[in-house]
Order: sequence, then structure tokens, then C-alpha cells
Amino acid sequence: MRKLNSQDQNFLAQLNALTAFEVAQDVTLDQRVAEIVEQVKLHGDRALIQYTEQFDRRQIGQASDLELSLDACQAAFNSLSEQQKQALTTAAERIRRFHEKQKGEGWTYTEADGTVLGQKITPLDRVGIYVPGGKAAYPSSVLMNAVPAQVAGVAEIIMVVPTPDGINNPFVLAAAYVAGVNRVFTVGGAQAVAALAYGTQLIPAVDKIVGPGNAYVAAAKRRVFGVVGIDMVAGPSEILVIADGSTDPEWVAMDLFSQAEHDEIAQAILLCPDESYLKQVELALSRLIETMPRRDTIKASLSSRGAMILVKSLDEACTISNYIAPEHLELSVAQPEQLLDKIKHAGAIFMGQYSSESLGDYCAGPNHVLPTGRTARFASPLGVYDFQKRSSIIHVSHQGAQSLGQIASQLAHGEGLTAHARSAELRLEK
Repeated sequence: MRKLNSQDQNFLAQLNALTAFEVAQDVTLDQRVAEIVEQVKLHGDRALIQYTEQFDRRQIGQASDLELSLDACQAAFNSLSEQQKQALTTAAERIRRFHEKQKGEGWTYTEADGTVLGQKITPLDRVGIYVPGGKAAYPSSVLMNAVPAQVAGVAEIIMVVPTPDGINNPFVLAAAYVAGVNRVFTVGGAQAVAALAYGTQLIPAVDKIVGPGNAYVAAAKRRVFGVVGIDMVAGPSEILVIADGSTDPEWVAMDLFSQAEHDEIAQAILLCPDESYLKQVELALSRLIETMPRRDTIKASLSSRGAMILVKSLDEACTISNYIAPEHLELSVAQPEQLLDKIKHAGAIFMGQYSSESLGDYCAGPNHVLPTGRTARFASPLGVYDFQKRSSIIHVSHQGAQSLGQIASQLAHGEGLTAHARSAELRLEK
């Protein structure tokens, strides 16, 4: 990992170079995705079968072969060990309990003249969740995307998951069963996103698409946005650890590994005011790296986008963290409560030495779908609110129409919109 010092004259330039990352805007990739999306839009199941055979190396007899029955998902759950079943169900219960707290309620208030104003909250009718398959198979993603949708009251949850070579991941299917997914289709890539957005003879069109995927999936989600809603266009995984030296260096080293093992372009950063502690973590990294099955990925990630940054104080560490706006932030300090108010921008904040980021990924309860690439400055974790929409309620009384009508008339005439003005004026008493 590179070593930076916040007191260096060119530190800000070094920090910007370290954190710079453009999310999947490759022109060639975008052109290919545009072609796939258009073909699925025009030809439906026929294009879906063609791309699935091409990219997933499968032979598809008919479109219905792409749908898995819910009985198959239940069978997958039954095939798991008791420990795996317990892990899935307990995680789902914790995720559900946390997201129940997010459920919004409609509200109204009545003005003195009898006019009633308010807000009505309703769930989306149908959502699609994309779940990675193949090398990256994440049952936790099923839970994190499907459970909040179910809590929000979404009527139908459609899951798409690629199955390269026709191999299903039983843990993923079991998670779909536990989370209450309604239909499962074994398709992936840009073609699955297009199918969810526009609908095919087999796959119904949805109102919103959520869930992580590769660069093709990200580009496809960006392309269909507006036809459907999307959660976000996510970049590589990130972790930033603020340490005061009180946590076992091996714990911090492993926390850095936990994000670096995701991808060669994942990012792991450590901020600390204690130079000797940074050296202890560096030694721990060296000791532990050879024990990691994904050590090549970790090494590539840490060498290309990782950093240890010596700061002058924990306050300065918080300032730098706010600038980076990390996906995952660990406050690995003795008194994390003292730093919490100083943190403005982070997807999820893990407080204290026992709050490892991995617990948040799987079972703590809060959602692990988080803003990346500095978007935590303006974006939030996935939640129940992403599966609900708000409608304004306006019930104007006779008396209210007299006062509001005069205001609207003046403003409408000022904008040159005569019909708007007349619409309000016609309701005024003569």
C-alpha cells in the first residue's frame, strides 16, 4: 500500500489521484450494451434466449426454461445444512427488523379555512432485483434487496440471476425462498436489465431495478433509467478505517482485506495519527496476505488503490473522510461516539473495534447496498423508502379557493399563462 502524509504540500492532489474513478463510461462497452438492450426491446424472449446461450454457454429449448419454480428455491433451502439455514433466516429476520423502522406513513394537516394538505405513501407495484451469478454469487444481496421491498409492501418481486453453464447456486436460490421472492429467472447481464425494463413474453416489466452487477449491468441500468427507476450505478467497493491505535493491528489488516478481496479495483484506506501503529498494520498485512485464498486480487487492489495515510489528528481524519465520502467507514477508535458528530458523508458507519464491516455486509441489519465513488455526499443506502413513492394530497375548501385563487391568478398572469389564471379565477366568488 502506498503511504501518504496529510502534511505534504501536494497531499490533496495525491488524494484526488488515489480516489479518482469513473463509473463504467467506456464508449465501446456502452455501444455493445445499447445494442443488447435494443434487441431485447424489439425481439423479447428470442433475443433473451440468444444472449443467454451466447454469454452463459447454455442450450435453451424454450423461453419457459429460463424460469425457476419457487419449489426449486424451497428445495435449495432444504438442501442446506442446518447452520446455513439458520444463518440465512437469522440474517433475514435482522434485516427485516431494521427496515421495518423505515416504513413511512402518510400525513395530512388542515388549515383554518378547511383546506386539507398532505402526503400519501404507496409501494411500487413490481420491482426487479439483479443478483450476480457465476464467480460472484451473493445470497446476501438477495436478502438486502428483496427484504426491504417486501417490507415496503411491493406486490411482486422478480429476481434475475445469471447461471453460467446452467449451474445454479443453491445458497442464492435458498435466499430467494427466505426473502419471499415471487418469480426467479436465470438470465443475467445487460439482457436481463433490458427484459426487466421493457418486459418480454416471459418476463414482466417492472417499475424499478435494484441490485449490483458488472460493468455491463451498470451501463444497462444507466441506459434504461427513466423507463424504470434504478437504485444507483455502483462503482467498486470501498472501505476507509479511522484508527487511533487501540485496535489489534491484525483486525484492521483483515478489515482492509475484506474489501480488497472483492475486486482488483476495490479501495481500502487507513487513516491514523500514530505512525508506529501504521507500521504495525503494515506488518500484519504482510503476515496475513499469504493466508488469503484471494491474495492476488487483494494485492492488486491494495497496490493500485490502497493507502495508509498519516494524519495529524483524529479530527483531521474525519475531515479527510468526509472529503472521500466512503461507502464503508470504520471508526476503529476507543471512543467512536466522540467522532460520530464530525462525520457527514459515509454510506455506513461502523463504530468501535468490534464493528467489523463484514457484519454489516451480512447480518447486522442495515442495508449493504451503499453509495460508492464519493456519492455518499448526496446519496443514501438502499432502504424501504426506495420501494415507496409519495403523492401530494391537495383538498382545497371553498374558502381556501378564494385566497389561493387570487395568489395563483397574480402569479399565472405574471408568467403569461392565461388559462392557469382563468382556472383559478373561475372559482372566485363573483
